[in-house]
Amino acid sequence: MPQTVCATDRVYLVTGGNAGIGYFTAEQLAGTGATVVLGSRSAPRADAAMAAIRARVPGARVRSVGLDLADLGSLQATVDSLEVGRLDAVVHNAGVFLEGTEPKRTGDGNEMHFGTNHLGHFALTYWLMPLLEAAQDARIVTVGSFAAKSERLDLDDLQSRTDYQAKRTYARSKLAQMYFGLELDRRLRAAGSTVSSVVVHPGGALESLTPSRPPVHVRKAGTALRMAPVGLVLQGKHAGARPAVRAVLDPRIAGGELWGPRVFGLRGRPHRERLWTQLTDTETAQRLWQASADLTGVAPTAARR
Repeated sequence: MPQTVCATDRVYLVTGGNAGIGYFTAEQLAGTGATVVLGSRSAPRADAAMAAIRARVPGARVRSVGLDLADLGSLQATVDSLEVGRLDAVVHNAGVFLEGTEPKRTGDGNEMHFGTNHLGHFALTYWLMPLLEAAQDARIVTVGSFAAKSERLDLDDLQSRTDYQAKRTYARSKLAQMYFGLELDRRLRAAGSTVSSVVVHPGGALESLTPSRPPVHVRKAGTALRMAPVGLVLQGKHAGARPAVRAVLDPRIAGGELWGPRVFGLRGRPHRERLWTQLTDTETAQRLWQASADLTGVAPTAARR
């Protein structure tokens, strides 16, 4: 994707844009001249991220809104606080990964990984849809995870109430997001919407291979040299952000596609991947959609044209 893309008339929202892959997605999008809105639970962390972006991107047009995906009842107010007439793209990036052997729950009673990473974005999309449809060819980009590639959803236990394992539950929540992004695009196409939905993943993106962006991220002295061999296989979060940025900016990418790093899905330039085997299962996607609608009380829809 050319680095000279100009998007000065565009408005993009990046959930979890204050750290990690979300931060670098926001930084790279800000470099196009677009207005970039960081959705963040923490105002101080959002302020730090915006300061770091402005230090790297002179004249960056960046601001933030409070966003707590674990609180479904707050999402309408978050969207209202955007105070924009349209939204050209949203990057569903935010996510939690909790260590420990005991599950935690959101205020709505959902398992924290599934409730935040998947259900939060599912409901947020519902509230964002009028703004997305007000734009020309808007795009919804859902950031999954390479860790989800070896997982399968348990439709009878989406909330991990039995045999909870943090890493597996996290990976399954990201897999649910990816199912959602693909099913959403099918429904948008059926409704004749101009909005498209694309799914991406960052490959193997490590903090230790990520360049410093103080105070958001500071790489310790000697880390780059020590991690050089790992860099032959994996990459930093700045590179992990590139599939999402490409999916936002490249009009040649079609809805329903999956994009990730070129080299074994772990590192390198973004490219289109074949859908993973489990992601071709449309019945599972439809059942997940219905379960998600039941749990959130909403379902993203597009106006028929």
